[in-house]
Order: sequence, then structure tokens, then C-alpha cells
Amino acid sequence: MIGADTKLISVDDHLVEYPGLWIDRLPKKWHEMAPHVVDLGETEQWCFEGVVDGMTGLSAVVGTDLRERALDPRRFEDMRQGCWDPVARIPDMDQDGVQMQLCFPNYSGFAGGRFYRAKDKELALLCIKAYNDYVLDAWCAAAPDRYISLIILPLWSREESVIEIERCAEKGARSISFPDNPAFMGEPSFQSGEWDPVFSAAEAAQMPLCMHFGGSGMTPPISKDAPLAVWTTLMGATLFGSMAEIILSPVFHNHPNLKICYSEGQIGWIPYALQRIDQVWNDYRFFNLTPSINAEVLPSDLFRKHVFGCFIDDQVGVDLRHQIGLDNILWESDYPHADSLWPNSRKTAERLLSDVPEDESKKILETNARKLFRV
Repeated sequence: MIGADTKLISVDDHLVEYPGLWIDRLPKKWHEMAPHVVDLGETEQWCFEGVVDGMTGLSAVVGTDLRERALDPRRFEDMRQGCWDPVARIPDMDQDGVQMQLCFPNYSGFAGGRFYRAKDKELALLCIKAYNDYVLDAWCAAAPDRYISLIILPLWSREESVIEIERCAEKGARSISFPDNPAFMGEPSFQSGEWDPVFSAAEAAQMPLCMHFGGSGMTPPISKDAPLAVWTTLMGATLFGSMAEIILSPVFHNHPNLKICYSEGQIGWIPYALQRIDQVWNDYRFFNLTPSINAEVLPSDLFRKHVFGCFIDDQVGVDLRHQIGLDNILWESDYPHADSLWPNSRKTAERLLSDVPEDESKKILETNARKLFRV
């Protein structure tokens, strides 16, 4: 059950970037190529480096009828204002019974992928800094006790990523959005050691790496004509792959204080994943692991020290909570995306946790997040 004093902290929501986010923060010479919204009559869409795209309905459907939801582009005036306005979102959070939110980008890509793919990396770096400044100086500053800050990085450069982590940490940033599998983007893998400076900077700043499914662009292998529902159903499985790769790598051995959090993947799969990783590790650990991996440390022990999973509506995961570890479970509301349960998030959590002792439910819904994100 959920105690009356338990405050729900969601570790996966999204902010829809407002039309002037980059134009308001970049020098005029960049305005034509920087992200800006163009009016196409019935729709509004983003334009970046001369390419028009990037406004989809499922990114901002909160408050709409289920039968009316589609992938068609929308106008900002058609969205609930809380999608893009941090002040207007507070009453929506109150109605939903949510005390705090950690918000991923939307148009920018969950881990800043749109800027990673940009042709002009000078512009892309400016856009990333502008986005992070907006998050820290405007979005979170609008209600410091209601938002947890999350920044994005210039992933094409480890050096610039470290600089941005340190710059934002000085401004009070609490977490970093990081791709679930950088190797899928053509960048060095978790095995490579190339990310060590970034991971060290995150450790030093006590900023967890938040890995949202799809952050690297990795998708499940499905048929080309499969409906979107198949894609969405299986996206959580990509986090299984990410977790196996990072646990069976030198990362946590070399960075004993690094924490990662998987977003929007649910948690019911984690007990099986841990069992399987432990089984394979036991059979392969003396002849087929990276040499720098400690062959005496059980992968599931690394998980419980370093990894967190979160859920929206996952009764299986709640029932298996002790196999996952009570200290490793967080909760999310996913406002304003299609998976969001708004305005019934607290009611849903009460149903899911009705048979869970109050002290355990408080950990899952509130205190684990407070400890991880230092709020």
C-alpha cells in the first residue's frame, strides 16, 4: 500500500521543447539553421539544418481521447500546455498525484541524438549547450522542488562531453541522458574504455546516466510491415541487451561509483536477465571475458550496486521486486507520451502496490529516487 505521506517521484517524463528554445539562446547568425518551428498551415513542425520534420502526435497526447491519437504532426495550440510549459505542468502533476519529474528531451532525441546526427557540429554543440541551459535556468528553475534536471551531451566528442558535464554540474545538474548502446551509433562500445573520461566525470559529479530505450536508435529486429504496437512492445528488450553489455564489460569495475538508470523498459524482465547473465558469466568467465573484468564478482552483484530500473504499469515486476532488489526499483509516469497514465498515475500505483508493505512502496516510489538523484 502507499502511505499518505509518500510523494511520487517520476524518473521518466518528457518536455516538449517550446518553439523559441534555440532561437532565444543562439546568436542571430545561426537562426536559419538552428531548430525553429515552421507553420505549415494545418500543422507545425521543426526545421533544423534545412530539414523539416519532428512533431509527432504520440509525443504529446496527454489529455486526448485514446481513439483520436495518431502519428500526425500537431500544432502547439492543440497540445496540453503542460507539455511544453513548466509552470502549466505543475497543476497537471498535482492532479496526477506526482511530486517530482525528471524530464527527457523530445525533439532533441532522448539522448540528444538529433544533434549527434547534425552535419554542422559547431552548431550542434551550441544547440546542446542551449538546451542544457534551458533545462537548468528555465525549466527546472520554474519549480526547483518539482523538477530533477537532466542534461544531454555532444556524444561525438568525449572531450567536449566531459567539459559539458563539468559546466552543468557547477550549475546544479543532477543527471545525464546517455545512449543505451553507443556502439549502435557507431561510437566506441562499453568494452572499449573510450568512455572512461565521461564516466569518470559523471562519477565525480554524482550524476547518474539515464538510458532511455531508443536513446541510441537501437530497435528490436522485427519485420518491416509490423505495426507500431509490435515495435513498442519489444523496445524494452533492447535494454536487456544494453544491460548485458555494460555489466559484462569493464565499466563498473573501473568506475565503482557510477550509477545508471534504465527508462521506459519496465522491470519484469530483470530477474530472468540477471539469472541468465549470471549463468553465462559462470560458464565463460575464465576464458571469454574482457581481461580487465573481475572474474570473481557476480554480475547480479554489480547490478544491485550500479543499475536501476523503472516501471509505469508492471504488475509482474512489482510481484518480483525482491528478486530485482528493492533498492534498485524506481517509478515513472511518462508524461506527456502515449504510455502516460495521466491523470491516474497515483491511482494506478496504488493498485499495483496494494499488497506491498508501505515501507517498500515508499522506497520504490520516492526514497530510492531521492537518494539516486540527490533531491
